[in-house]
Amino acid sequence: MNSAVVVDTLGRLAHAAAHPAPADGSPCPPPRVLADRADGTVVRSGPVVAKAHAPGTGGPEFAARLALAAAPALAGVLLPPLPAPSPPPSAHGRPVTLWPYGEPVDPADPDAAPWEETAVLLARLHRTAPPLPLPPMRGPAKAALAVARMRTACPGDPGRAAVLAAWATVPGWARDEEPAPAGRAGSLCHGDLHLGQLVRSPGPHGPWLLIDIDDTGVGDPAWDLARPAAWYAAGLLPESVWLRFLDAYRAAGGPAVPGTGDPWPELDVPARALTVQTAALALTKAAEQGREPDEVERLMIGACARIASLPPELGVGSTP
Repeated sequence: MNSAVVVDTLGRLAHAAAHPAPADGSPCPPPRVLADRADGTVVRSGPVVAKAHAPGTGGPEFAARLALAAAPALAGVLLPPLPAPSPPPSAHGRPVTLWPYGEPVDPADPDAAPWEETAVLLARLHRTAPPLPLPPMRGPAKAALAVARMRTACPGDPGRAAVLAAWATVPGWARDEEPAPAGRAGSLCHGDLHLGQLVRSPGPHGPWLLIDIDDTGVGDPAWDLARPAAWYAAGLLPESVWLRFLDAYRAAGGPAVPGTGDPWPELDVPARALTVQTAALALTKAAEQGREPDEVERLMIGACARIASLPPELGVGSTP
């Protein structure tokens, strides 16, 4: 990936979309890089964000996901894209999309994180009938990719065995090896839900919306609850926050878990998979940076060790 070429192209595209009229001579802030990763490069110019999607993205599945973001049925749930120029832009062979800029969750203020708002958005997403044919959501595929990356990057790391042992407890459908069981594959899903996937819609006090459609599709809605569930089980998310999130999802009619009672029979498998994915990515990142895993990363690796030691009938949530 030629990052400089991609960033320069995105900056020009975002600037052109943000300032379509001839410049009046007033100074314009230079485009700013918001993210530059293998799975996406994002550059902002004023009210417009340009995103170069991962290499290999494209085709009918990507077009369907992009159309979903613009679908009226998902208004107020997903951030809609801006109209695409013609011909559709690309950057170094990667498809580019344009979006209105929205203010993200502030990572420096965890107490203000919109957990209840996130839960309500998920419930609305999961309750909405797919308005067009969609591919499977990519949650299991991303978990499998994270494990594959770890195998390559960390051949001798002592934490690798615990992660692989936990991965062996995850059934094939959650490892992207077979179709999901009947009844767990028909809901709209985000596919990669975390707090970085929310922005306030344009305006100083706009409502929260979900962003990043690269992994959306149909699948088991419990997958979208699995990351906070895994954090809670690993000791990273306080019980009070987890219960606020879960209660808000249930109150909004979310179908991923029963309205009352124990949610873990539905959450166990996705939470195991997300625990493994997080730990695998942590080990890979530490190896690539030539350092030992930090405290948070060690917690997720330790959670994998606990998963591997549990009897099959017990789930992640049995040992928060």
